[in-house]
Amino acid sequence: MIRKLAFFSLLLALFVVVLGAYVRLSDAGLGCPDWPGCYGHLSPHHAKEKILAAHAADTDGPVSMPKAWKEMVHRYLASFLGLLILIVAWLSLRRWRREGVTAAAPLLLVGIVIFQGMLGMWTVTLLLKPAIVTLHLLGGLAVLGTLTWIWMRESGVARHAAGFSLSLLARGALLLLVLQIALGGWVSTNYAALACPDFPTCQNSWLPGMDFENAFHVFRELGRTAEGEILPAAAMTAIHWAHRVGAIIVGAYLLMFAWRLMRYEELRGLALGLAFAVLLQISLGISNVVFSLPLAIAVAHNAVAALLVMLLVGINFRLRGVRAGAHMERIWNERLAA
Repeated sequence: MIRKLAFFSLLLALFVVVLGAYVRLSDAGLGCPDWPGCYGHLSPHHAKEKILAAHAADTDGPVSMPKAWKEMVHRYLASFLGLLILIVAWLSLRRWRREGVTAAAPLLLVGIVIFQGMLGMWTVTLLLKPAIVTLHLLGGLAVLGTLTWIWMRESGVARHAAGFSLSLLARGALLLLVLQIALGGWVSTNYAALACPDFPTCQNSWLPGMDFENAFHVFRELGRTAEGEILPAAAMTAIHWAHRVGAIIVGAYLLMFAWRLMRYEELRGLALGLAFAVLLQISLGISNVVFSLPLAIAVAHNAVAALLVMLLVGINFRLRGVRAGAHMERIWNERLAA
């Protein structure tokens, strides 16, 4: 039962993450400007009059019936996902008491979900602050990654006795991917995706004028500096340019790591999947710039990022690495024997 629930929760989490990206990219994040309901009601249908009045007052604003439904459907599904995760944790605790099987991962997941719910509330009540929205994105991916780990463990997926260096490469790959996704989230939440409208150069220059100080100041309002001034274009350029450079570094590392995995027959499927996903992700990122951020391509870019997280969590699970201490002890013993 835990395995089946974990698998269904994993599929739902993937859908919720992609739907969240669609809500954000279609400018529907404030479709219902309060939380958890919509103008104090359970659904946009019950708040129809207030939504229509807000839309009439500002037809280009964030509130409309379609945007409200997008936002609320995302909340409904996220709430249902949270309920499923609570059930998985409860069943895991029962098994722990009965059989002694650890329930650490499900309990950790419950903590992540609670924090993620708070971030979802703050995303609305704090009016889309970039730091909160980016953390909300990363929280969704943390849920997805943890569910991937739980499902693989419950499914009895075989683990490969990897050396310490390969396990270290796998952990480095996951860490770099998370950092690059955080950069991508920062681009999206600051609306900097088209700050460099050309490719491969940026504003017809390999090194355009940039303002890194304001670009990566965390505690500020959307579109504002820490002092409350309008965020300069050079800061938006710095955000976009940093994400491009990160894509080169992380993409090269992941492709190198996939090539290293190809040496092991039992890991070749994962290696090929990783290489394909990396190349697809790079292509989607370039397409976002070349075609001026079409909604479908932008959402697909987020979806492939989520799939990459699942792949790398799966690879880390498969690589039952040797602990650093045990690795050094083995090397020392081999030297003594020699």
